[in-house]
Amino acid sequence: MPSKSGPADVRPILKWAGGKRQLLPALRRFYPASFTRFVEPFVGSGAVFIDCHNRGLLDGRAVWLSDINADVIGCYRMVRDAAADVIRCLERLEQGHRTSGADHFYSVRDRQFNRLRSDLARGSEPYAYSPELAAMLIYLNRTGYNGLFRVNSRGQFNVPAGRYGNVTICDSANLRRLSEALQRPGLRIEACAFEEALGSCGPGDFVYLDPPYAPVSPTAQFTSYTAGGFGPDQQQRLQQAVIALAARGTRVLMSNSVAPDIIRLYETSEEARSAGLKTRTVAARRAINSRPARRGAVREYLITNVR
Repeated sequence: MPSKSGPADVRPILKWAGGKRQLLPALRRFYPASFTRFVEPFVGSGAVFIDCHNRGLLDGRAVWLSDINADVIGCYRMVRDAAADVIRCLERLEQGHRTSGADHFYSVRDRQFNRLRSDLARGSEPYAYSPELAAMLIYLNRTGYNGLFRVNSRGQFNVPAGRYGNVTICDSANLRRLSEALQRPGLRIEACAFEEALGSCGPGDFVYLDPPYAPVSPTAQFTSYTAGGFGPDQQQRLQQAVIALAARGTRVLMSNSVAPDIIRLYETSEEARSAGLKTRTVAARRAINSRPARRGAVREYLITNVR
């Protein structure tokens, strides 16, 4: 496959729970040699989309990026459409952070970001982001604990401030490069559930899926990526959607945890095996744990019908 690397490469602007940059060497083995459209319905930090873009694999191909997290989509749309304005707002936020640190973080989170999000949620276009709101999301993500995006039952962003040294907040050159990548011809970016994004996929499409991971133990639960969560029922629906994709000839690649629910849904499922889906385990690094000593190497699944 063609490969590009260098200072002009795009890098993700958001840190993300389970972000896939570390797994890219393993994931690249299952990028199909040819495809007509790239679809990523849990786009998150966009690491796989960005990797495919940097490597030239999306040239001349349509792209559909989506996520049920409308904040992420609103942010990316503003970076696409108004990068200069986002950069100006982010530079001001960075200056405030350098001056006041955590006090500035909580002021932005509670008095500005959550208030503006609440106002939008009551309107006709929930989370129709402004450049100011996009800059706040990037700032809170890059300075918040572990780069999490987490909301409470009321839909309020409640991640605490992280403990970082000289963290990069505004990389203006990279924001401009990402803006250009999101403007590529044939690219669509929408806030929607994964079922909607997958419903139109068929032969020739390449779908990468990075859903919120199933917990590997009762104490490892993390489903508050959106106020509605992503639990066993959603994992079951996703499994059925993936099996249907494979049956239609769509090239599928998914990452998930080696958790009991996922073992049952994919490794020991006769239905999944009959659809041509195989599981492979790869080494990854767990970054989300309240105890740093428990962050370390783990095994994760790659589930695919790409040979």
